[in-house]
Amino acid sequence: MNRETAAVGGGTGGTVPHGVVVVTDRRQARRPLPEVVEAAVAGGARWVLLRERDLPRAERLALARRLRALLSPVGGRLLVAGPDPLDGDAVHLTAAGPYPPPALPLVGRSCHDEAELRRLSTEDYVTLSPVFPTPSKPGYGPPLEPGGLARLVARTPVPALALGGVDTPERVVACRAAGAAGVAVMGAVMRAADPAGLVRDLTAAASGPVAAGRWAG
Repeated sequence: MNRETAAVGGGTGGTVPHGVVVVTDRRQARRPLPEVVEAAVAGGARWVLLRERDLPRAERLALARRLRALLSPVGGRLLVAGPDPLDGDAVHLTAAGPYPPPALPLVGRSCHDEAELRRLSTEDYVTLSPVFPTPSKPGYGPPLEPGGLARLVARTPVPALALGGVDTPERVVACRAAGAAGVAVMGAVMRAADPAGLVRDLTAAASGPVAAGRWAG
């Protein structure tokens, strides 16, 4: 994979995650999780990260299949938190491990500082967090803010998604200006009365140019 490219547009093609990645949390969702994801997809989401790691594998597998069925008609792709891809081909790992990453077509990892970035090997992308204070994880931080995000983006060898408190178009624009290839959004979408409208607004904000010299898009 060409790690210098994170294309923006319909579908996901052979790219790494970019634009707006919707992260699931059924406990925050105002409606059943598949309904929230369906609305987000209607609003333009093409990447969804399935968390729900406390579910038994059989239940989580059934949920993964249901979400893939929502994403497939629009060329979207499901990422799965943890090393088990749940019959898929894309996972997102924690900073704690495993190391080395599993040999899968698409692997991401959560990172929070330079030390964690230095541990990267064959990962295709990272999330950098928390960028802003976030109601989903109060007290988690301290937040990077756009300046700290820009410093970490400058040191990552792979495209980065900004995560944590990215809940408005203005914050999406700030993350893109800091060099992020896109943003990952959980609580704001899960709690939204209109997930489709929110994702539509965030996606429009994410479609602007990224900072010069970083990931294309």
